[in-house]
Amino acid sequence: MIRVGEIKLKIGESENKLKQKIIKKLHINAEDIVEQNIYKRALDARKKENIHYVYTIDVKLRNEKKVLERIRAKNVTIAPDMTYYFPQGKSLLNTRPVVVGFGPAGMFAGLLLAEMGLNPIVLERGEDIDNRTKTVELFWKGKELNTESNVQFGEGGAGAFSDGKLTTRSKDIRSRKVLEEFVKAGAPPQILYDNKPHIGTDKLKMVVKNIRKKIISLGGEVRFCSKVTDLKIAQGSIKGVIVNDKERINTEAVILATGHSARDMYELLYKKGICLEQKPFAMGVRIEHKQQMINEVQYGEKAEQLPPADYKLTYTTQKGRAVYTFCMCPGGYVVNASSEKGCIAINGMSEYKRDGVNANSALLVQVFPQDFGSDEPLAGMYLQRELEQKAFQKAKGAVPVQLLGDFLNEKCSQNWGEIQSSCVSEICFCNIAEILPKFITEALQEAIPEFGKKLKGFDVPYAVISAVESRSSSPVRIVRDKQIQSVSVKGLYVVGEGAGYAGGIVSAAIDGIIAAEKVFQIHR
Repeated sequence: MIRVGEIKLKIGESENKLKQKIIKKLHINAEDIVEQNIYKRALDARKKENIHYVYTIDVKLRNEKKVLERIRAKNVTIAPDMTYYFPQGKSLLNTRPVVVGFGPAGMFAGLLLAEMGLNPIVLERGEDIDNRTKTVELFWKGKELNTESNVQFGEGGAGAFSDGKLTTRSKDIRSRKVLEEFVKAGAPPQILYDNKPHIGTDKLKMVVKNIRKKIISLGGEVRFCSKVTDLKIAQGSIKGVIVNDKERINTEAVILATGHSARDMYELLYKKGICLEQKPFAMGVRIEHKQQMINEVQYGEKAEQLPPADYKLTYTTQKGRAVYTFCMCPGGYVVNASSEKGCIAINGMSEYKRDGVNANSALLVQVFPQDFGSDEPLAGMYLQRELEQKAFQKAKGAVPVQLLGDFLNEKCSQNWGEIQSSCVSEICFCNIAEILPKFITEALQEAIPEFGKKLKGFDVPYAVISAVESRSSSPVRIVRDKQIQSVSVKGLYVVGEGAGYAGGIVSAAIDGIIAAEKVFQIHR
């Protein structure tokens, strides 16, 4: 198989022309092509007068060796083998491995363990995706928060109520395995080659359900409403877990994949003397604009012919603190993503079509351990909670919102401008500067006008911000060794965003796969 890069198509040009362009680039005849597949597709919109798609194509030819000897182009190479290969050997585990959490890391750890014949038991504190969705929608309509099943906890993890972004910088072969499993479970095939793939929260729900069914069909077990409330440890090794304060499951291997919102798990680990450390993270707000405006700014006259546009902005303040946009959701919604009573934490969400009126993005400021106010490992977590409680109190349980111009002038908004909040929960006008720490407010106020210079219209005074965006990443890291095990407890494998080692759906899933491999390799 030969990989051919830098094949360009104009907007509106059919992909049927790719074959002609390959023939021309390789100086071959049509009958020489046995098979062709898109490996990568990216939209190049750097010059509005010349927006185009750039493709990388894998081509199987009848005479590949001769073509490679003749063609000396840097964009023509042998396509590497992208097949994922399982570890070889036989496991000597005497007990079934336990996976705690069914977000991306836990899901793929469970899937790999099942595929390797280890019959894992997966424990998820929240509900299955169907019941979880009903619970979340009732909460958004004003029903009391379920602290065990919500936007953060339940089948699919926090990513199940997001944009379902699958973008990753990882070159790890396991990333292909992740995408292929998503497609097998019903995700759009385009995620295999789009440069910025996403599934959307609507399709992601079906995908996670099908992966669960696959795990069960391979001999695994997935239990919902099954919260791990204690770990049984002896002589420095894991011996079992306690579920819902009553059931004990004995095991030699626990993969802990609880996500970064499982604060009670952090507290349990700390109480048991498991090595934790502070870690930098980021907090801030969500900002909303009209999606049509973003499209026109990014694409110009081609806006109507292209999918909803996104953006990515960064700035370093005069005091050296980074401010950046994160988890941008084209055509999406702002949602109440709280998991603790008396707290407000928000997030962004998009469906696959991204056809909502507004675009939204997290607008985050770096938070360093020296900002935590304590050397205690959980101090960053407590800072998160403090801001979420302030947001809840200021808005009397609603989501705090404000027009951008009023935020810059630190006054409470009174009326909407050209944009209204897309938040699906109750909202309340507040002066968000009174919720955030001064260093975050000052950094945002300095960065926003600079972002307006980079993306025209970003700093319009009628843009809408919401608070508080506090769950972008974990403020705690569970210290682990090269075998992915806690340095404190053998057999306790710590993975994903909650452990402080991943930053998105794909990277968390890869971490889960690696942990499953380690379980198999160490216990054989």
